[in-house]
Amino acid sequence: MTDVELVVLDMAGTTVADDGLVVDAFTAAVTEIGVEPDSPEFERMLAYVNETMGQSKIVVFRALLDGDEQRAQRANAAFEARYASLVHDGRCVPIPGARETITGLRAAGTRVAFVTGFGRDTQDAILAALGWTELADVALTPADAGRGRPYPDLVLAAVLRTRTTDVRRVAVLGDTPSDMLSGLRAGASVVAGVLTGAGSRAELTAAGATHVLDSVADLPGILGAVVPGAKRLAAGIECTRE
Repeated sequence: MTDVELVVLDMAGTTVADDGLVVDAFTAAVTEIGVEPDSPEFERMLAYVNETMGQSKIVVFRALLDGDEQRAQRANAAFEARYASLVHDGRCVPIPGARETITGLRAAGTRVAFVTGFGRDTQDAILAALGWTELADVALTPADAGRGRPYPDLVLAAVLRTRTTDVRRVAVLGDTPSDMLSGLRAGASVVAGVLTGAGSRAELTAAGATHVLDSVADLPGILGAVVPGAKRLAAGIECTRE
């Protein structure tokens, strides 16, 4: 395997624990368009949101609302506004070891990209709340790439933005089957799932994960053969994990 030049990291559920904010924001979104919480329609929609976790939220709302673009945009705007308003109340925190993993990878010469299914304002709010605005080399949303997951666009946009030489020199980490499909379709050599978010081991494996890890803190351990200095980084993370 060639050296990994770029690590593409999902945010919510992978590097960030958001304590159920997606459900809270979804409730605000569907209430905005007239769906009553706890109604059969609400439960149907929530099940679909959970099933498609990791995908672009505007695409999810379009599917839920049968392509009604006006209602989908209203719902998405309410979702993003509610989520962004909640990230500063302590319910949005780093996954243990995430910061150390990212800073260690960059110190070893590996570029790091954050990707998300949220919009730009929400991603910026999360990064600001965590003090992560400058933590990665680039942070991308579906609007930056063209399409969200499970399409390969976010990973390929990160490749272009960071001038990575070969898609085979990319590692992708996420917590949903959509993350796995996105990485595989982009041609990444490492497409690893984590168990800190929405996906189970069985779901991530079925989606084609090359590795399934307990958390982002375990990533340096599987990159030890391909990232200069990653073995030392893995040892350091292990010593500092909570």
